Amino acid sequence: MTNVTRSESRAFDELRPLSVTCGVLDHAEGSALIEAGRTRILAAASVEEKVPQFLRNSGRGWVTAEYAMLPRSTHTRSIRERGRVGGRTMEIQRLIGRSLRSVTDLSGIGERTITVDCDVIQADGGTRVASICAGWLALHCALETLVRDGLIGRNPLQDSVAAVSVGMVNGQMLLDLDYEEDSAAEVDMNVVMTGSGRIVEVQATAESKPFSLARLNALVRLAQKGIAQIERIQRKSLMDYAAQRG
Repeated sequence: MTNVTRSESRAFDELRPLSVTCGVLDHAEGSALIEAGRTRILAAASVEEKVPQFLRNSGRGWVTAEYAMLPRSTHTRSIRERGRVGGRTMEIQRLIGRSLRSVTDLSGIGERTITVDCDVIQADGGTRVASICAGWLALHCALETLVRDGLIGRNPLQDSVAAVSVGMVNGQMLLDLDYEEDSAAEVDMNVVMTGSGRIVEVQATAESKPFSLARLNALVRLAQKGIAQIERIQRKSLMDYAAQRG
């Protein structure tokens, strides 16, 4: 194993500089901007007075997500997805949707659909995990808007949810990988957890050779440490936004 020199001289268990701002859009019921290092995600939550066919007359609502990368969010221009989205995009937006629904009491929304659009403004690794973090904030703000407007009695979120990447690079465990680290990782993992420390989803891949259960558990514990820090930043951003709205 060789020591890995990280950007911003980060320790192996240190997050990238993280900035979160709620309420950045005037028209969306809820919105948030997250900046994790050089990765920037804008999330907007929109409320519609309808639900998918399978939920009609059920008294339950629905939370879903869409994900997109702007053409110059990366080093070279990518083609804007139109019509049918690609497999990677579909997989990511399903992950975001599952993560948000995991902490939402859908019966508390009424027969409404909340769509959380996560747009990657700039990508430097970790876009799916940052989208979950920003998406939960946008959803929280949208639900608070429904409470303030008297459309629901209380915010139906049961917990927070956040996500972070971890991995093995040159035999060393690292938290919150940027693109360069992710490209060189022997093990690449995304972990989604609630604020109370319960696992929503773990996506782990051995890029070179299989890894042990002990290593898996160690990486999850490292992710848990980072997610706890993210959750505190999420909460503070919500408190600042609530104070701003008065």
